[in-house]
Amino acid sequence: MSESPLRIVVAKPGLDGHDRGAKVIARALRDAGMEVVYTGLHQTPEQIVEASIQEDADAVGLSVLSGAHMTLFAKTIELLHQRDAADIVVFGGGIIPAADIPQLQELGVAKVFTPGATTTEIVEWVRQNVRPS
Repeated sequence: MSESPLRIVVAKPGLDGHDRGAKVIARALRDAGMEVVYTGLHQTPEQIVEASIQEDADAVGLSVLSGAHMTLFAKTIELLHQRDAADIVVFGGGIIPAADIPQLQELGVAKVFTPGATTTEIVEWVRQNVRPS
């Protein structure tokens, strides 16, 4: 019996209206054989967590370009814990200063991709670090 494909939610939290990068990542993950749900723009952490649980996601990828990454990642992780869904791997990317990455990792963000990360790099990281539930 073959292993189920990974289920990934790709989300754009906050007020940032630029989603080209999130769509590129969603497509790369889908083209790599994963099931991908893209939540669209202007999602709240509550909406993202609800979608992740409803979709039985193995991981959620957050794309943040607005500078609100510390708040948005923290709230999403907090809500996953509150909903007994801490097993959903959180990763993300966007315009995130290198100095903030260790703090995000302390919060529980598994990986942060910054501008210049390739789709191949992201797909390979997901394959190696996310397991189907």
